[in-house]
Amino acid sequence: MSRAKKGTGGYILLAAAVILLFAVLELGKHTWLGWILGIFAAAGFVYLKKKVLAGRGAGIRLLGWAGFFCVWALIFWISWPPVKAVPAVDVPHPRVTSVVHVEQGDLTGVYTKDEKVEVYAGIPYAAPPVGDLRWREPQPAPSWDGVLAADHFGPMSMQTVNVPLYESLYHLIGFHEYTFSARDDYRPPVSEDSLYLNIWKPAGDVSGLPVLVYIHGGSLETGQPWYKDYSGEGLAREGVIVVNMAYRLGIFGFYADPELAAESPEGTTGNYGLLDQIAALKWVQENIAAFGGDPDNVTLAGESAGSACVSALCTSPLAAGLFRQVIAESSTVTAPVPAHSFRKLEDAYKAADKTKAKYNASGIADMRALPAEKIVGELSAHHHMTVDGYVLTETPYESYAKGIHNEKAQLHGYNRDEGAPFILFSQANLKNYESRIRRFFKEPYADKVLALYPASTDEEARRNWAEIYSVIFFTYGHYCLERQAIANDIPVYVYHFVKQNGRLSAWHSGEEIYLYHNIPAGSRLFDDTDRALSDVFAAYVLNFMKNGDPNGEGLPEWHSGTASTVMELGDEVKETPAPYLELNAILDEMYGFTTP
Repeated sequence: MSRAKKGTGGYILLAAAVILLFAVLELGKHTWLGWILGIFAAAGFVYLKKKVLAGRGAGIRLLGWAGFFCVWALIFWISWPPVKAVPAVDVPHPRVTSVVHVEQGDLTGVYTKDEKVEVYAGIPYAAPPVGDLRWREPQPAPSWDGVLAADHFGPMSMQTVNVPLYESLYHLIGFHEYTFSARDDYRPPVSEDSLYLNIWKPAGDVSGLPVLVYIHGGSLETGQPWYKDYSGEGLAREGVIVVNMAYRLGIFGFYADPELAAESPEGTTGNYGLLDQIAALKWVQENIAAFGGDPDNVTLAGESAGSACVSALCTSPLAAGLFRQVIAESSTVTAPVPAHSFRKLEDAYKAADKTKAKYNASGIADMRALPAEKIVGELSAHHHMTVDGYVLTETPYESYAKGIHNEKAQLHGYNRDEGAPFILFSQANLKNYESRIRRFFKEPYADKVLALYPASTDEEARRNWAEIYSVIFFTYGHYCLERQAIANDIPVYVYHFVKQNGRLSAWHSGEEIYLYHNIPAGSRLFDDTDRALSDVFAAYVLNFMKNGDPNGEGLPEWHSGTASTVMELGDEVKETPAPYLELNAILDEMYGFTTP
């Protein structure tokens, strides 16, 4: 190869390397300093390549390249994104609202860019659960002097977090979206001190508005309350108030221990995350009128693990009177044997013993002395609600069987491909299909499932298992909850979300951006049919919030409590026969489901 071609090839390689390194700077949310230093590094290496490395031996050139990448490694380290609170609105200098008075003191929020919505972020609803308050019932939030600037979200609750580069690639590959911005070069804070809530309201003087309180998902292990899909801004534009909150997760929110039960005035342990949610609901009762909300018309909503919490709070004696109706998306714990997010107290105690042994802790004092960063990795060992005798006096299934419930109406449902993200890297094939069925179904139920879902090819096995997995872990619980509502004369409206789009489609959580009316105006991942569906879905939700019935003028009629039909939300909005009834019948028989 000629020297000229070698030189050209070297510059092409350099250009590709520089493009890749700058992409890492962007996706990794590195600060502006990294870009400046990167430009100098790239320009300096071009000069070095021309004046020093040209014509030198391969060893010298390799040494030069090694030095180039070492410089970039230093740049990445120097420009690593700092930890900063997430702003309540994506506006450089938002206008500040007038002062609002709540029980703890005065506060102000900020307006959205078009000034049609006011946002109040990072309002403490309970005392920080740190130090001696770790694994105790939430205590009242302290008062403050002066005026609190509620213009940034509080920290996300303690959880394991990925580096920014991973998160960016996750959204780029998994969600097919990425936003370039000069204002996101930071990492959100993570802390045990996370019991803060956020409020979105229509701008101006309002009163008596319906209120929605949302509980985020994340397997009771992860998540935060500022994600744009379920931001309260979309519904607030339609004349209601939306509240959401962080709550304790994983080992910090659901660790159960006999010693904790003994020290608790109420004898409780293991449901601290639920107690946080109840504390937030009580704060709303006491303070939401100051923002123009009606404390007598609160809708409790949640998705995934948040929805599981909603279904649990429907039967908690502590939550009585704190909400009127509920919206539950893609999970419940109302089946005879909940598929996730729930376990027996004795199992929780066994998990606690293993955790204490792992950290050589002789008791709770030793556990409280451990840094949060050291035990945060135990989230997956402790992310289950339990019957503690206080928050939950029995399983929700048992309470509904006795007619015990807090809600006056239900709207809930599931997506067609709920299980897709959870089995993305563990697809079934013909070789392992039967063993998977037999792992989840006892005899003779496994044979019944195999007869209902026969597979003779890898594709049939993959498709069948995806549907069966979705029903086991997500949709069956909704079928149980619907029939429990019917037995208790609770108006109940069930949806089945099937809409395809350029993003998540009908995967788990794919419906949220529609329900909360947050599809970005300029997004090419959604078309006019998506926006039309979002208008309909949000209209159903707004009607339901106002009077416990989603029906209204211009909307397809949604019948209550048939257990045999669902409202299909897709390219068309129409009632269709309920899916999965034959598989649900097998699960009923296996788990012994009955209604009064």
